[in-house]
Amino acid sequence: MAQLSTKIKLYCEANGVSNVDFRNDVMLQDDGDGNGAYIKEWNLDIAQPTDAQLTAQETSANTEEANNEVRATRKALYGDIGEQLDEIYKDIDGWKARIKSIKDANPKG
Repeated sequence: MAQLSTKIKLYCEANGVSNVDFRNDVMLQDDGDGNGAYIKEWNLDIAQPTDAQLTAQETSANTEEANNEVRATRKALYGDIGEQLDEIYKDIDGWKARIKSIKDANPKG
């Protein structure tokens, strides 16, 4: 199940808001009662989403979260950009092969 914050970000993007500040624009709370997080405060100029609207974002949010994990894995495996530039200078074909193998082993959804 996708995080509430991810579903809110996607809902906002679909409604013309590209950046959500979860300290000022939208505040979430989890009372620890087993029901999970909920929207405590909504300070955006678009309507607060209904539960049905957030549920409609579930599949896209799951994909986004999975892709974020892949991006983080790839970034760690790519290594330092300075080292990559040196690798490109010395052997661009070897660098291309290494990057391709990382991408192939860590595909996005």
